[in-house]
Amino acid sequence: MSRHKIAVIGLGKISEDQHLPILAASDRFELAAVVSQRGHSFQGLPTFRTPAELFDARPDIGTVAVNTPPTSRHGIARAALLAGKDVLLEKPPAATLAELADLEALAAEQGRVLFATWHSQLNPAVDATRDLLATAGLRSLKIEWREDVRKWHPGQDWVWQPGGFGVFDPGINALSILVKILPMAVFLRQAELTFPANRDTPIAASLQFGAADPALALSAEFDWREQGGETWHMLIELADGQSARLAKGGALLERPGLPPVAAPATEYQRIYQHFAELLEARRSDVDGRPLRLVADAMLIGRRLTTDAFGW
Repeated sequence: MSRHKIAVIGLGKISEDQHLPILAASDRFELAAVVSQRGHSFQGLPTFRTPAELFDARPDIGTVAVNTPPTSRHGIARAALLAGKDVLLEKPPAATLAELADLEALAAEQGRVLFATWHSQLNPAVDATRDLLATAGLRSLKIEWREDVRKWHPGQDWVWQPGGFGVFDPGINALSILVKILPMAVFLRQAELTFPANRDTPIAASLQFGAADPALALSAEFDWREQGGETWHMLIELADGQSARLAKGGALLERPGLPPVAAPATEYQRIYQHFAELLEARRSDVDGRPLRLVADAMLIGRRLTTDAFGW
């Protein structure tokens, strides 16, 4: 089986930690070039300063992964699609819903593959939780997603700027799991968003969700001020009153008296396995529901202000 030539656009932390090493070891992809505005390189590969330079110099590379901050993804992905490339988008796939809709329509028009990734969905424990809720039913679910922004986004001011998502940058991972595991549609009922006095995106958020069944209790708490470790879990009460916990960002499902469902942290390997399957089937995979929930929180959320944030 021939490998797909791919270039990575944007060499920030997520590319360095996940995309580049996984692609370098892949038997489905050939990592052929990188694009870095700062001129960073990887293992001696050809390095370009702009996507346009890449597209002009390497027409043989048919696939790109766009891992830049969200505000620049739409323009880069649009240019890639028009240049005849298939495109993988790091999460969140765009800064706005309209941008994502435009990319989805353009990919279909151009006959290209577009994959909007949600890495936290790609865990066996997430699939097991979806199957559990489909059969056992649900009474309540509470998301608790707390971490230290200084640890996970050290010095990255773009997360605090408009379009940077703030605490929803990690929180959208929980929302991507939520829309996958629930056996019904979910919508936002109310939200409180806490902004540092000197920043444009929230440092914390409290969400209340609704569904067709008004008796369901669905909520989420996101906070970037956690110290001493991370909390990335969902506390679940099934219809019969039994409990379950989906923990470690979706990598572990625990139920009292039953063996846990767990797997190694190989979400990004699964991303590229799925992308290869999409490329071979010539099929796109674009799910805008997690982004829509964030947008709705920004639309209806009550704004609170807290102390100024500094690194």
